[in-house]
Amino acid sequence: MSLAPQELENNASKYASDAIKFDSQGARGMAIANYQHAIDALVKLLQLYPTSKLNPIYKERCNSYHNRIKALQETHGVEPAVDPKATPEEQKASVQRQEDENDFEELVMKEKPNISWTQVVGLEDAKSALRESIVYPTKRPDLFPLGWPKGMLLYGPPGTGKTMLAAATASEMDGYFINVDASSMMSKWLGEAEKNVSKLFRMARKYAEKEGKPVILFVDEVDSLLGSRNSEVGGEVRTKNQFLTEMDGVNGKGKDLMMYVIGATNKPWSLDWPFLRRFQKRIYVSLPTQEARESLFNQYTTDLRLDSRVSSRELARMFDGYSASDIKDVCQAAHLKTVHELFDSPDYHEPVEGESQPQQPRELVTADFRDIMARRKPSVSTEMIRAYHKWSEEFRAL
Repeated sequence: MSLAPQELENNASKYASDAIKFDSQGARGMAIANYQHAIDALVKLLQLYPTSKLNPIYKERCNSYHNRIKALQETHGVEPAVDPKATPEEQKASVQRQEDENDFEELVMKEKPNISWTQVVGLEDAKSALRESIVYPTKRPDLFPLGWPKGMLLYGPPGTGKTMLAAATASEMDGYFINVDASSMMSKWLGEAEKNVSKLFRMARKYAEKEGKPVILFVDEVDSLLGSRNSEVGGEVRTKNQFLTEMDGVNGKGKDLMMYVIGATNKPWSLDWPFLRRFQKRIYVSLPTQEARESLFNQYTTDLRLDSRVSSRELARMFDGYSASDIKDVCQAAHLKTVHELFDSPDYHEPVEGESQPQQPRELVTADFRDIMARRKPSVSTEMIRAYHKWSEEFRAL
């Protein structure tokens, strides 16, 4: 009888975990054997369930294990990752620390993001809510005897600046910004997501408690981790329950813990109520207003050659309904159009040494932007905007 998908997934996870442990300890043969067992279990899953939505994840893991096996086979040996003179308990602890550090080192930005509030055009309600919930308590905790919100959900159409908002908030603080993509978390740690959610929060708390610095844990695409709990596979239920438990721990610490969880999603309606209520602030990050679009066009055309008759106000009116990301793409596409013309010109020549002024593209005119608008529609439909407004009426919490 065939094994159930969860059992095969658990087997792959166990073999992979053992392989990593042996790999860290320098036991090359045992590491290779366990990597191969993990691959066999994943291949079996691919064969038995060819239409599973997790198949891209299984294939990615297989490739990763294959590459590690190849690397190990090409070496004559692997140096032990632990002190051979240490006791077994000390060696085990050392391996665990190394695994934790390797898992999360890439997630931690030790320096503040180089994004300022001025670079986040418009979105005043969202910026105000983040300032009063994170920036102000960090600077003057004595002004908040009742504590402050620790969980914030940024929701809205794609390309509206949710990640930039979180990064700009972090840049205001002398602390850490831990950026996690929820969908990659589920794929990177196949079968290990529950344990690693715990490790992730533990690491964030360590920075907040031991170093006394504020920590922002930013979880992008949080709906892929905390979406509807119907028809789930593998350990997703346990992973989500673990996230709820960790969020309760953060919120329950009151004003003693300078740790914040910011979730971002394009699909807030897919989140269950138990998750929503743990994000005390639920902030709609909307499409840019007319004024914001003007500022965006001014920002993105600053370094471009622009005809003096081009009006940012007129462009903003033309591109009503376009997101901030859309507007950047429009400006880039219009500029590329003139660059293409330059290269196609019969008079064009490559810059030569000593040439004082290499040939430049012509100036952009309003007609260039109209041409792009005819070929590039907004990424957000009217129906989507209605859905966000309807959801905001019921769940928004500034």
